[in-house]
Amino acid sequence: MKRRTLIKGMAATLPSLWLSRTLGNDFLQAEYLSEPIAKGPFKPTWESLQNYKTPDWFRDAKFGMWAHWGPQCQPESGDWYAREMYQEGSAKYKIHLQKYGHPSKFGFKDVINEWKAENWDPEELVSLYRNAGAQYFMAMANHHDNFDLYNSKYQRHWNSVKIGPKKDIIAGWAKAARNNALPFGISVHASHAWRWYESAQRSDKAGAYAGIPYDGKLTKADGKGKWWEGLDPQELYAQNHPLSEKSLDNGSVHKQWNWGSGVYPPDKAYIEKFYNRTIDLINKYNPEVLYFDDSQFPLWPINDAGLRIAAHMYNKSIKEHGELRAVINGKVLDENQRKAMVWDIERGQANEIQPLPWQTDTCIGGWHYERGIYERNSYKTAKTVIQTLVDIVSKNGNLMLNIPVRGDGTIDEKERKIVEEIGAWMKVNSESIYGTRPWKIFGEGPAQQAAAALNAQGFNEGKGKPFTHEDIRFATKGDVLYATAMGWPENGKLVIKSLKKNSEHFAKEIQKIEWLPTKQSLSFERNETGLIVSLPEKKSDEVTYANVIKVLS
Repeated sequence: MKRRTLIKGMAATLPSLWLSRTLGNDFLQAEYLSEPIAKGPFKPTWESLQNYKTPDWFRDAKFGMWAHWGPQCQPESGDWYAREMYQEGSAKYKIHLQKYGHPSKFGFKDVINEWKAENWDPEELVSLYRNAGAQYFMAMANHHDNFDLYNSKYQRHWNSVKIGPKKDIIAGWAKAARNNALPFGISVHASHAWRWYESAQRSDKAGAYAGIPYDGKLTKADGKGKWWEGLDPQELYAQNHPLSEKSLDNGSVHKQWNWGSGVYPPDKAYIEKFYNRTIDLINKYNPEVLYFDDSQFPLWPINDAGLRIAAHMYNKSIKEHGELRAVINGKVLDENQRKAMVWDIERGQANEIQPLPWQTDTCIGGWHYERGIYERNSYKTAKTVIQTLVDIVSKNGNLMLNIPVRGDGTIDEKERKIVEEIGAWMKVNSESIYGTRPWKIFGEGPAQQAAAALNAQGFNEGKGKPFTHEDIRFATKGDVLYATAMGWPENGKLVIKSLKKNSEHFAKEIQKIEWLPTKQSLSFERNETGLIVSLPEKKSDEVTYANVIKVLS
């Protein structure tokens, strides 16, 4: 019993460590000691967190930009590289063989060591995004690859200050965001590393390396004489556990995203380490937004770690600001869960006005930088981005847009051109975006009649009909109604059926209609068919894919 007391005393003096000692025949393991939750009105329960109210700054912002950037951008081969490079025969496996060698000899830990971020200039990029109209900025703190992009207290060796760039990436982004007067957000994806990295436990089934394990089960002892001598790969890969059911089926990871359907349960050490890493991240960098790439909160429903993180962030925000300014995003939420956090839809959008604020997150290319998208000219256009933003805003949502960053820390010239084109539209039309609220209806037109339903966490973008000038989206600010036509009518006459004479939606008299970019008055007619507005003469260089009029009564 005295030995147990000794260990408990050690735990009290070393609160950040997982303490284990062998004394004689006794194996004594102290509990993983958790970072404290800030005191305040929120408790780590769904019932308590449902008292959350989305802050007005977020509702007014409407448009944010995101740097989903980390070591998986170094190979320039797209998203989920650190998983799929271990999938024999896959495109990324073949790229890895050609670029780096076999994953039994050169694993993802070694890709991290290659990543230097040598040309990264966060001030220049964030300033570019602010000039494009972004009202908040978010950076990735870790991905499913489990590598922390900051000076991590709990991922002490596998972080960007110790390995790879040897820079505090999150500190650099945070400073740039605040220098540009933008609320700062952080995205956290690492809760799934336990299951996601299981492909690193495999080996080839055929060829010269058949049966030779990949590097996913290496230990600290295996590093003797290597660049990573003294480091434990298991702190990164977290694969010292049996495979989940159907782990060799590459698609099964999606079915097990919510920690069900046969996923091998993570142990307490893994869960509490994730919790402590995230609390440490919040305490160090004070984000206004915390995005979780999870169904509901991370590790729910097998553990309350995500609930504890949320209670901490909300209470900390109240303590420091005198009011709740924090936003937490999560996916696949039911109606009650959407009261506890802001619902996020990945690569898709809601089809109706939502009663609570929500967010779309999407990207102009792949989540991690992919050279092939650049070479094929396959980025989303500024037109697609702006039309998506207008549609989302009409339904009470925000848009968070990722611009993929290359391994060296720069964006390419095609991406830059798209960002600048977005900025040109926002410069003259953002009044119809910022600070607005949904109208009685979000819009009219044929596109919505063919809108695709959401699939899991989203993924319905680009599946409906393309927008035309008949597709109108509405937003309001005070007594002003903004109507945006998703195209230019050939005859220059814009018809809005929802604003017809004696409309149930707009019974008041219309006194004036302005062309928002120039504030000039437009002539109009209102009859039983609709409001017919004569648009100004189209200029040769004018953007015509999202045309905003201001309706004054």
